[in-house]
Amino acid sequence: MTEDTPLPAGHKAVRARISGRVQGVWYRKWTSQNATELELDGWVRNREDGTVEALFVGPATQVDEMIRRCWQGPEHAEVTSVTTEPTPGITPKGFVQKPTV
Repeated sequence: MTEDTPLPAGHKAVRARISGRVQGVWYRKWTSQNATELELDGWVRNREDGTVEALFVGPATQVDEMIRRCWQGPEHAEVTSVTTEPTPGITPKGFVQKPTV
């Protein structure tokens, strides 16, 4: 998606911030696998404050399902909050892990 290209009908883009025990438990890898399974575009990265941040772009039902899954996370995660906000959804196709910020 580019800034000039609106999201297709029925699609949305959400930036999520996941808190709790979410670093050092394979949360980014798990997120990438789940987002890819749901055919979402976007990215995931650790933040220096201990949270995980992600951008999910795709059909609204799949984005909503990914947010629901974020509350569970991988086996050793202990998620205490998932906050979301709408975003323009400007990202290349596919889902990637990004470096920590």
